[in-house]
Amino acid sequence: MGMFGSKKIFDAVEKVEGEHTFSIKGKTVMCPQCGSNKFESRYVMLNTAWMTFFDLDWANRQAAILTCSNCTHIQWFLRQPDIVS
Repeated sequence: MGMFGSKKIFDAVEKVEGEHTFSIKGKTVMCPQCGSNKFESRYVMLNTAWMTFFDLDWANRQAAILTCSNCTHIQWFLRQPDIVS
């Protein structure tokens, strides 16, 4: 497709399967809404208007997101948190 096409590049680049407990710098990640420590994780693209305009979505940065398994609250991280269990 051309520059103004409607193709979808990626919405998820990678996914860690199942529920896990994660930590950042040794501290367990907790959900600020419900207090749960069980999350599902995946990577998403951080698209920008200029990169999309020039059809360079693949060059954008990625972020790791953790979705709470209990209440589905989403937390964003610029690097993948460590899996504890």
